[in-house]
Amino acid sequence: MLSVALLGGESSGKSTLARQLHEALAAQGLATALVPEHLRAWCEAAGRAPLAHEQAAIAAEQTALIEQARAGVVIADTTALVVAAYSEHYFGDRSLWPEAIAAQRRIGLTLLMGLDLPWQSDGFFRESPAVREAIDALLRRELQAAGVAYQTIYGQGPQRLRAALAAVATALGRDLLPDDPALREGRGRWQCEACSDPECEHRLFRALIARRSG
Repeated sequence: MLSVALLGGESSGKSTLARQLHEALAAQGLATALVPEHLRAWCEAAGRAPLAHEQAAIAAEQTALIEQARAGVVIADTTALVVAAYSEHYFGDRSLWPEAIAAQRRIGLTLLMGLDLPWQSDGFFRESPAVREAIDALLRRELQAAGVAYQTIYGQGPQRLRAALAAVATALGRDLLPDDPALREGRGRWQCEACSDPECEHRLFRALIARRSG
């Protein structure tokens, strides 16, 4: 079984990509399960954002839902790591990180959503592009500090799906996009210290930082 976790802040495209990835893999005959984001379901049911003391239970439930899923490929629309990031961002509470990281280590493939999609309000849960960037920074900090490998997924529409499928194909050791040159050439963009690829996340983030400080 391969578990695939999609991580990212608000309006980073993870829920859309999770559904698309699930559909694409199922269409190719793979037994695939989709685990939805429990935090969003909780907020919709309660009609509000969770309080500080409610975060731990939400994180634990997200982990339980993922680990209870049974399929050849389990697609998780976020993990406890995102709940931990929100808990630190809004409440200054870092207590959820250790368990969230431990659960993340049990995930077979971690995909972090790139910030190249335009931020869109949903009129309810999402707050601002600044929050999206802050959550992204916290996720990167913790993944890198813990040495958890991840791949950042960029692209619009079909490009984003192809990038995710390429990552899953590599993890499974099988062709999922046989007519895609990027897949045939193995151009998966894994976390690295530096590289010469002009589309690399390091170049993108240097540009973001430059704009922010300019």
